[in-house]
Amino acid sequence: MLAARLNVKTLTLSMDDVPIPEPGPGQVRVKVRAAGVCLSDVHLIDGSVRPLHLRQDEVTPGHEIAGTIDALGPGVTGYSAGQRVALQAGEERGGVLYARGGDYDGGWAEYTLATATTLVPIPANLPFEQAAIIPDAVSTSWAAITATGQVRPAEAAGVWGVGGLGAHAVMLLRLVGAVPVIAVDPLPAARARALEFGADAAFDAPKAVQRLRRKEGNPIRLVLQP
Repeated sequence: MLAARLNVKTLTLSMDDVPIPEPGPGQVRVKVRAAGVCLSDVHLIDGSVRPLHLRQDEVTPGHEIAGTIDALGPGVTGYSAGQRVALQAGEERGGVLYARGGDYDGGWAEYTLATATTLVPIPANLPFEQAAIIPDAVSTSWAAITATGQVRPAEAAGVWGVGGLGAHAVMLLRLVGAVPVIAVDPLPAARARALEFGADAAFDAPKAVQRLRRKEGNPIRLVLQP
């Protein structure tokens, strides 16, 4: 199969012909139907981000993946060949978090392996291209809002940067009932996108949020997005 292979020492990326991987115990092989390009993939390729637990010099990048199950490894139950799935962006092993596409091979390939516990079934009406970004662009924003920020209904919240993650954060803040939702971004197109997605206001400078905080006397929870 064809796979993108990154040499993390020389920072060279190439398309190579490699063997189709065989699933081991507890693993499944997934035929990749869509794989996103995250900014962290770009940083991995340019060397500004380094894998923490990679045991060799080369790795297949890609942690935004959706596809269909191609083969089941020994001991895997509850899944079947042809089933549509998205893959979580990493997994925990012995209390250590490993990043897919960095610490082990990811989805920039025709096939990829995944531990069965990292699979998320997806419905037939969800396009693979949209499903692939859920484990990163959507779940990262969701965790920032509900776990890190602990935003509650009727609380004010701010999104600093309305790119891919920030755009989802605006919509998810609406989902949890935050009011008002304030977006801050230097780009007019991003501010317009924030308003379209449900922000109550969008400003082009941090000072605007500071003025709003002083005026209302109500602290704003800032949901920080890369």
